[in-house]
Amino acid sequence: MIEIPSDLHPDLVPLAFLLGNWAGAGVADFPGREQCNFGQEVSFSHDGRDFLEYVSRTWELDAEGEKVRPLESETGYWRIDAERKVEVVMIRDQGVAEVWYGEMAEQKPQIDLATDAVARLSSAGEYSGGKRLYGYVKGDLMWVGELATPTTPLRPYMSAHLKKVVDPSEWAKDLKDLPDDGIAFFK
Repeated sequence: MIEIPSDLHPDLVPLAFLLGNWAGAGVADFPGREQCNFGQEVSFSHDGRDFLEYVSRTWELDAEGEKVRPLESETGYWRIDAERKVEVVMIRDQGVAEVWYGEMAEQKPQIDLATDAVARLSSAGEYSGGKRLYGYVKGDLMWVGELATPTTPLRPYMSAHLKKVVDPSEWAKDLKDLPDDGIAFFK
């Protein structure tokens, strides 16, 4: 069940499934780059205004699932309007700024986005646009990203399966209602 915080801006209710901290793994594969498995941590948060704050960090994983090196990080802001149109502005650590537009599917927590504008520093790698699909499936967050460069047409380049990270302070606050010895809770 998706919990809707009482202080969430009313416009953001359709995006409430994104809220929280997520962690998981995926695969990165694009021509000219080495294919690798990666780990990812994502956070969607809000402060009562009409946008979600987004932060993502990824890192390459070795064969044992250990962190090897950082891959990329990005941060941005997500908005949605009454017609379920989604707008995202995002900055990537490689020196890329993007404006994404898309929409949320009818009757399901799924968002399809495409870049509308891309600006990049001269030191950033080639990049001309992208698409992303985010979906909330059986309590998990899954996404796939497509990438285009001036020499490579739009094609998948990263995808991940993320699980919600439970903050112990969230469930620990319920412990205050337990009897002094706490044992009655487990009977």
